[in-house]
Amino acid sequence: MSELTTSLESPGARPGGGDARQRPSLAGRLPGFITGEPYGPLIEVAIPVYNEEHVLAASVRRLHTYLRETFPYRFVITIADNASTDRTWEVAERLALELAEVEAVHLERKGRGRALRHVWGTSVADVVAYMDVDLSTDLHAFLPLIAPLVSGHSDLAIGSRLSRGSAVVRGPKRELISRAYNLLLRTALAARFSDAQCGFKAGRAEIVRALLPGVEDEAWFFDTELLLLAERNGLRIHEVPVDWVDDQDSRVDVVRTAVDDLRGMARVARRVLSGAFRVPVPARSRDARLPTGMRRQLPSFAVIGVISTIAQLVLYALLRLFMPVITANVVSYLFAAVANTAANRRFTFGVTGSRRAVRHQLEGGVAFLVGLVVSTAGLAFVHAMAPDASRLTEVGALFGLNLFAAVIRFVLLRAWVFHPRRTSQEHEPVLQEQSR
Repeated sequence: MSELTTSLESPGARPGGGDARQRPSLAGRLPGFITGEPYGPLIEVAIPVYNEEHVLAASVRRLHTYLRETFPYRFVITIADNASTDRTWEVAERLALELAEVEAVHLERKGRGRALRHVWGTSVADVVAYMDVDLSTDLHAFLPLIAPLVSGHSDLAIGSRLSRGSAVVRGPKRELISRAYNLLLRTALAARFSDAQCGFKAGRAEIVRALLPGVEDEAWFFDTELLLLAERNGLRIHEVPVDWVDDQDSRVDVVRTAVDDLRGMARVARRVLSGAFRVPVPARSRDARLPTGMRRQLPSFAVIGVISTIAQLVLYALLRLFMPVITANVVSYLFAAVANTAANRRFTFGVTGSRRAVRHQLEGGVAFLVGLVVSTAGLAFVHAMAPDASRLTEVGALFGLNLFAAVIRFVLLRAWVFHPRRTSQEHEPVLQEQSR
């Protein structure tokens, strides 16, 4: 009998052991799949469970309601039943039938790490996460956990009960064990994260898939090993302070888990010393870290720049028929400056109306003056080095100089002339007058 079975009757089940990227169950169940409307990234939340029939339905419904009402991204909740012997799988199947964004998967062997490896490794989501079924961590921390992953700022994110700002309610025994364990990780394995054991973690799916082959544990040490592997490979881990209330009904064998964790730490230490604790990971997206608005502004500025540059070169070539080189450049540049500033004002930086238009032209003129100095000095240098240069050589040199000057102009227009703070301050008096 295969290790994996699924709820085939449920429209939310994974096809029996097949490639999860081909699973048809999400189509038509999440907004945007049918209508084609633009939606944000897909977040998959795994809930690994073992003999949790008494709490599973209430926890999943609570999580589902919270995400439906407050979460800004598409989501799917996957219940990962790893070898339960009670009615947990029946409850999971019913929830998958009842709730559109809930799936269920059953594994015939125990192990939280094994369940997470399967769900995360076959996910079609952009970000994968997991939380304990008891929902000990307050759900208001979930969006802060996901946000740095969606933006590309971080690679993994964890909830921390030991960082400043956390609010934790638990007994002294568990508190002592948790602090001792994390202290041991920091001293023996140089871990920089503060809380390895909090059941509230997430990661960019491409990063997690790259890390999974390097993680050997299939049980409770799985996520600690994942974090250590991530750190050793230079990945960024974001920590979120959480509110956390201890589950008094927890049936975790603390002694056995502690022994397994110590064995896992020893195994990781051996791999680190042997140089085997490395995996190839994707580079963090640089485009995701562009300043706000720049991704939209750059293409518009480039198109306008190309058009104005071509117009200036044509005008320059015409004026050179009866003007000296410097005069033709100044006149053509002046006309191009006025048109370019007006176009960027409207299309690149979204400023409309006549208010401050003259000031914008004057300040834009200063930005173009810098470019004019660069281009004029460059042309003078070309003529000094080659007095008999052809018109084609002049135009080619001017094209290259204009490209360099365009970078300077964009920086000045964005950081000074049309800076968002100045633009918003200029509109405040108008809005106040309109509200009276």
